Formats: sequence, C-alpha cells, structure tokens
Amino acid sequence: MSIAPPSTVALGNRFASEFPELAVPWQAAEAPDPRLLVLDESLAAELGLDPGWLRGPDGVRLLVGAAVPDGATPVAQAYAGHQFGGFVPRLGDGRALLLGELVDAGGNVRDLHLKGSGRTPFARGGDGLAAVAPMLREFVVSRAMHALGIPTTRSLAVVATGRTVRRETPLPGAVLARVAAGHLRVGSFQYARAAGDADLLRRLADHAIDRHHRGAAGAERPYLALFEAVIAAQAALVARWMLVGFVHGVMNTDNMTISGETIDYGPCAFLEAFDPAAVYSSIDHAGRYAYGNQPAIAEWNLARLAESLLPLFHDDQERAVALAVESLGGFRTRYDAAWSAGMRAKLGLAGDPDRAVVSPLIEELPALLLASHVDHTAFFRALAGAARGDAEPVRRLFIDLAAIDDWVARWRALGPNPDAMDRVNPVYVPRNHLVEEALAAAVEGDLDPLGRLLTAVADPYDERPGLDRYAAPAPEDFGRYVTYCGT
Repeated sequence: MSIAPPSTVALGNRFASEFPELAVPWQAAEAPDPRLLVLDESLAAELGLDPGWLRGPDGVRLLVGAAVPDGATPVAQAYAGHQFGGFVPRLGDGRALLLGELVDAGGNVRDLHLKGSGRTPFARGGDGLAAVAPMLREFVVSRAMHALGIPTTRSLAVVATGRTVRRETPLPGAVLARVAAGHLRVGSFQYARAAGDADLLRRLADHAIDRHHRGAAGAERPYLALFEAVIAAQAALVARWMLVGFVHGVMNTDNMTISGETIDYGPCAFLEAFDPAAVYSSIDHAGRYAYGNQPAIAEWNLARLAESLLPLFHDDQERAVALAVESLGGFRTRYDAAWSAGMRAKLGLAGDPDRAVVSPLIEELPALLLASHVDHTAFFRALAGAARGDAEPVRRLFIDLAAIDDWVARWRALGPNPDAMDRVNPVYVPRNHLVEEALAAAVEGDLDPLGRLLTAVADPYDERPGLDRYAAPAPEDFGRYVTYCGT
C-alpha cells in the first residue's frame, strides 16, 4: 500500500464547493500546545497517510486544523434536526469542521472531520471546544464498534490542545479527528426542506445517491429508492446495535447519517445488566433514547426524512405521502429480519432452524435476562460453553435456575454451534467502568490504561490470556453509570 508523503496529502472540497448554502468556510481555533494522545495507525495507512508524519509536528498541526493542505476548504456544515423530539431549523457544526475529502486505498471517498476545533457561526453560545475525556471516549467506542463489524465513523486521532476547557470544572482540551463515509444527516435534508429550497433539496439527494447509494440512480423513482436505501441501512445498523447491547444515547435526527454509519458518540455506553429501559445520557430524563426504544426512534427519524423528501417523491402531495408511507412500512420488516437473523446467529442456530421452536426461545429470553439482571455480553459468550456441555457459567448468572435450565435444555436440543457463536458474541466490549478508569488516567497523563483497553476491544472475539478483567462485569460498587455529551 502506498503512503502519501506529507507534501502530497490532498483534501478535496467537493461538499464545500457544491453546497455553499450548507458550508460556512471557517478556521479551527488555535491549539496553544498540541500533543498527540492517540493515533489509529491502521486507519492512517488505509487513508494513504504516513503515521510517522502524522505523529510529527506538521501532522499534528493537520490533526487540529492549524495546517490545511492547499486547495482544501475547511467548513462548518449547516443542518437542522429534531432534538429530543423538538425541531430546531438551524443547528450545524457548532464545534466541528469538515476539513475535506480523502480518497482511501480502496478508492473510496472519506471525509476528514474535526470535533472540538472551536466556535463556529453555529455554536449557539457554546465555546466550540471539547475536553480530553469525551474525545477519547469516542476514540475507544468507535474503535470497538468498527472491530465488532458495525458501520461507524472512525476516530483517526485525539490531540490535546494545551487549552483549558471550562465546564463544571476546568478540563484539558482536545480535538478529535475522525473519518466518515460522509456527514450527510437526516438533518441536512430537513434544513433544505425548512428553507423551502427545492433546488438544494434535489442536489443534496443527487449527492447522496452518488456518494452513498448508487443503486438508486437507475430506479424508476430514484429519490424514493434513495429513501428506501437509507431505510435498509438504518434498519440493519440499529439491529446490530441492539444485538451487541449498544446504547447511542442521543438519536436526534442530526445524529442519523444517510450513509448508515453510527455517528456522534456522546452519551453512549454498552449494556451491563440487560434492561430495555437502560439510559446512560445525563440529559435523557424521560428515557426517549433508552436501549429498547432505539428501533422505534430510528423509524420516527426516518419519517422525518420522508417528510423532507416528499417534493422529490411525486408532484402530487397525496401521492407523495402514500409512497412515503408505503416505503417507511418496510423499516420494521427489515429491522425484524436483521435482528432475528442476528439473534439466531448469537444462539448458534443460523441457517434454517425450526422456527416454531426457535421463535419462542428468542421471545422468552429478554424476560429471563431482565428478571435476573444478567450481564448482556457475558451471557451470550458463556452460552457457547453451555453448547459445549458446561452450563454452569450460564446458570451462575441467573436467580431462577429452573427457568434457565428449562430454556437451556430446549435450546441445546436444537444442536447450537458453539464455534459459530464465538465468532459473533464478543468477549470484550468497552465496559463502562474500564472506560472511565482509562479516561480518568489519561486526563492525569497516564495513557497506559487506555492502551490496554484499546488492545482488548480492537479484537473483541478472540479470548486472550491476561485480559480477564476486560471481560468481567463492573464491580457492584460501580453504581449507576451516566455519560455526558461533553459540550
């Protein structure tokens, strides 16, 4: 794989040039004393960037937006969004910049984007900065999600800026450099529709088709096909979240991508004890974005996308609405199919098992897990041992032994494949107490716990000696876990 020397690092400006209505040219705030904290060298290589150069002073300056290649046009993107159900017509990148587009080693266009790079015209009174801990959280969780095979934006680097960020207490500041297939969101289309700009709406849709869903271009109704492609991508994505116990935390429409990638890891976490009502965001007081609500919220967000795209579906409003409703009806079918197939795989029953026997097992399992407060990740990994004949590790997780014994007996009668289970049920996820431990140490200047955590989650399915604590649930005294958006 060829690695670009520093002098040839190229960033395109397609979004900036094609959508001046949505792109405000802007510069990152000064970083007084930038210091690289962590770099994903494998991702850098995928992008054709020299990791050694990125670790040097010029590379670090690129990663905080202080030095941008000739021809690039850093911009703050405009978009709208429903935040906790309330529509805000003008949101945008209040503390982020799109530096430009790269072409990776596979010929794919990828956005290079900064988070925490300072105030923009969309900052709405905020300082536009970010602290070290939230940016490292995104680095850890996005690394884990990528390793789990879940579509996601990816973190390239976190750089400490040498600037103090004022929150409840003074905190060390940082900038996250991340990479995405694209930063178009449902909120991007909402912005165009709210502005009443039919030309912008159509150009955005054409851009989304060309960049993310090219199969829609040849359809009889390409814009309806685009909508259906986004439905399919989001149904598959959210099913994957649910299968690994991931809670996004803030599923606003400005946090739902057109590409189908997970984006904006703020108040996010992985389930400990299984609980559909689990909420980890400090601001989600009503539980709108609880773990169990995520599929319904995704469907709700897609309905908002449909409303934005109605003028492109048909000239007749009633016909456009009918087409949108019909297409949106496919979300639940697609989600259910993806989730059910994923559950059968997690139970080692992929293929064509007896649905009349398997379906009750799947339907009964959530109640069993909830009643005994069973750790989500530990249960599915231990279950492979039960398939091999040792059910005791699973039994120890439950209070009602008769109920789980009955369930395990019926499940084992179907001949589950334990090796296949180990390939889809992770040993290691970013357990919340370990994430907090690593972040606290990093803020104090000790990056070793962070490095050990990243080593574990970067290879989540391969159980390795010496990593037992990374597979273990949180200690009882860890308490209720709360995360914050970092703004």
